[in-house]
Amino acid sequence: MREFATPLSITVPTTGNLTDDVVTNAREAPDTAVFSRDTGDGWVDVTAAQFHAEVRSVAKGLVAAGVEPGDRVALLSKTRYEWTLFDYAIWFAGAVTVPIYETSSAEQIGWILQDSGAKAVVAEGPDHLARVREARGASDLVDLQHVWSIQDNAVDVLGRLGSDISDELLEERRTTATPRDLATLIYTSGTTGKPKGCMLTHGNFMFELGVAVDELAELFETDDASTLLFLPLAHVFARIIQVGCVKSRARMGHSADIKNLVADLGAFRPTFVLAVPRVFEKVFNTASQRATADGRGRIFSRAADTAIAYSRALDGKRVPVRLRAKHALFDRLVYGKLRQALGGSCTYAVSGGAPLGDRLGHFYRGIGLVVLEGYGLTETTAALTANLPDAQKIGTVGRPLPGTAVRVGDDGELLFRGGQVFAGYWGDEAATAEALDPDGWFHTGDVGEVDDEGFVRITGRKKEILVTAGGKNVAPAVLEDRLRAHALVDQCLVVGDGQPFIGALVTIDREAFPGWAAQHGKSGDVADLLDDPDLVAAVQEAVDEANKAVSQAESIRKFVILADEWTEVGGQLTPSMKLKRRVVMGQAREQVEALYLG
Repeated sequence: MREFATPLSITVPTTGNLTDDVVTNAREAPDTAVFSRDTGDGWVDVTAAQFHAEVRSVAKGLVAAGVEPGDRVALLSKTRYEWTLFDYAIWFAGAVTVPIYETSSAEQIGWILQDSGAKAVVAEGPDHLARVREARGASDLVDLQHVWSIQDNAVDVLGRLGSDISDELLEERRTTATPRDLATLIYTSGTTGKPKGCMLTHGNFMFELGVAVDELAELFETDDASTLLFLPLAHVFARIIQVGCVKSRARMGHSADIKNLVADLGAFRPTFVLAVPRVFEKVFNTASQRATADGRGRIFSRAADTAIAYSRALDGKRVPVRLRAKHALFDRLVYGKLRQALGGSCTYAVSGGAPLGDRLGHFYRGIGLVVLEGYGLTETTAALTANLPDAQKIGTVGRPLPGTAVRVGDDGELLFRGGQVFAGYWGDEAATAEALDPDGWFHTGDVGEVDDEGFVRITGRKKEILVTAGGKNVAPAVLEDRLRAHALVDQCLVVGDGQPFIGALVTIDREAFPGWAAQHGKSGDVADLLDDPDLVAAVQEAVDEANKAVSQAESIRKFVILADEWTEVGGQLTPSMKLKRRVVMGQAREQVEALYLG
């Protein structure tokens, strides 16, 4: 059993709660722009004093509506300024925020509202309200008393409702919660079974952000620090960045529509961004496809190889003169344009949710964007480990954050202990006991390694390890990550448990496919070309590249290209883009069986 711990580097508060940051900002820096809002006519700054006043106004309305300390209030909306406003207003009222993914079905919404016992829901617009009404009709939501809509002026409605609530009463409510009290119930996205509510306290956030902001000062605490949130705030990853920005006064914006993201990034010009690996893969693959379509595919390929080589040379502390010259050339021809797509001011990115992979990590660092990969779960208030600006090892998820310890179990499972580890699952003592042992170690379900310097590498999911008929243990994540790096591959699932060899199901990227088809003189859609020799050969290239990362016994021998996409709407992906393996295996049973016929 291997264990590594990083000593605590700060003093974690033992009193107060997350609302203190808003009050402190308004008192110490009232005129500082802590947010920028997209009004449709441009970005308008919101000062610390303005945000404080808006939060207080909405919180008074919640109090007037009968929301009591400890009550649960659900938030069902896309990422937008009002999401953050309501989150803090709920805390000001002494209540608990229950985020719900805005893409959730009526059945999922009903389950979360019922299980959490939510007293109120703040929904974004008509579509969300319709799903809440459907959930209400199908579930026994006896605790639900109020439903407000952001698009129906919920901010103004609650402001008027709370006009008679005194400042003294609101301050009493605001200061009710201590670090030990519940701040939020975040329901796991549920790759298996019904989602469970993770109980995260104010203290969990205060510990996590205390150490993270201190360690990532180059991101959060520079004079012009800013970020544009576009991931769902219902996910703990975006949520922790939100709280970190409020704590550090880094200017924050919101972008709900991915279609407008490039334009929003150009207008907002963030100094750092956060994204899941699939976003970084998409950016790389789209740039590669466009270059190929414009007849510059070979130049882009050479530029990518040069960026990767340059980044690898940085680890050796000395970059050869010839490589420096090539890098400078491609910086003018290629890299600068890629950085401009992120707004032109972005020097850091934070990646989490799944492994990024060595190649992409080196590519982005090589073009001038350092991607700091970290690791964590909903149950751990986001990050347990992180690569830092001055302590980075690409291909790993970094060292444990200060005050955090990691242990590798006898079966390879990663266990963690620290102040960010959750209080347990809401109303589920059995699941809590399974996840948290008596000594406070959280069992992640992930398999990994810890090197001599404390850097952690994730190698797979404990329950997803495949064992072939020959007894070979295979971690599918390594192969899947490399397969998805190919421009034509959207998603993939590696199979082979109990079978004589490893196989794969592959779906085609709908954005990349038209350009590839035109380049190769093909007509029709993906379903028409499943057996096309050129398409099969292209996917075979991706498979061959993935197989370089494993032994022959672990390599993919056969694959099948599927006609359909795997999407969140289709039920195959979670809102954070994780593959629901059991769902896919159930739907694609015949294709999997066909791989092994004969």
